[in-house]
Amino acid sequence: MPLTSFAPGLSIQGFTPPLRLSDFKLVAFDMDSTLINIECVDEIADAAGRKEEVAAITEAAMRGEIADYKESLRRRVALLRGVTVADMELVYTQRLQLNPGAEKLVKACQAAGLKTLLVSGGFTFFTDRIRDKLGIDYTRSNVLEIESGPNCGQLTGRMVDQPWGDICDGAEKRRMLLETCAALGIDPRQAIAVGDGANDLPMMGEAGLSMAWHAKPRVREQAMVAVDEGGLDRLLEVVRP
Repeated sequence: MPLTSFAPGLSIQGFTPPLRLSDFKLVAFDMDSTLINIECVDEIADAAGRKEEVAAITEAAMRGEIADYKESLRRRVALLRGVTVADMELVYTQRLQLNPGAEKLVKACQAAGLKTLLVSGGFTFFTDRIRDKLGIDYTRSNVLEIESGPNCGQLTGRMVDQPWGDICDGAEKRRMLLETCAALGIDPRQAIAVGDGANDLPMMGEAGLSMAWHAKPRVREQAMVAVDEGGLDRLLEVVRP
């Protein structure tokens, strides 16, 4: 079913608005280029003088042109070796901002009783801070390994395996969405999923409502709501508080 224009810069398919937020119980967000304005891995790479190389891989992965997302992330993280925790702190304090409408949408969902989930192919250094800033209930993302000893405080160029697995890719985002729904005792159709890249499609496909925000073409085409102009809070035009 093709997307149809609902309002300038906002298209819908597969449902008739308005819906109500209270009909949903969970909202899941991607982080990089969705809740926040940057791709953190690209900005970290800038400190190593490798932003252009890393950003090209990120762009291809988000467009869905790289079949193995995990390998693409390992390649990018390997190029971060030697970047310091202080460099990442500067990315957070000087470059990272919440995208327009992010805080308003999260607060509206919370006020309507929805639980909130942040699932990211990015890193806990940033997701933990966004979680705390917005009061998000659940998160899943990747852990960057940090050197000890003489190079204490520098990235090793690797990630740390976690109890749930090695890397949060599209399959893991989907699994985390379904696990969270099961833990809450709700049907996935009572979940909203918001993202912009190809690795968000697996979770968006499980949710009862999916939104693509300033997304790659493939994601925009498959989402139920596509926002091409304005902030994340434009979802509230079709899902009323």
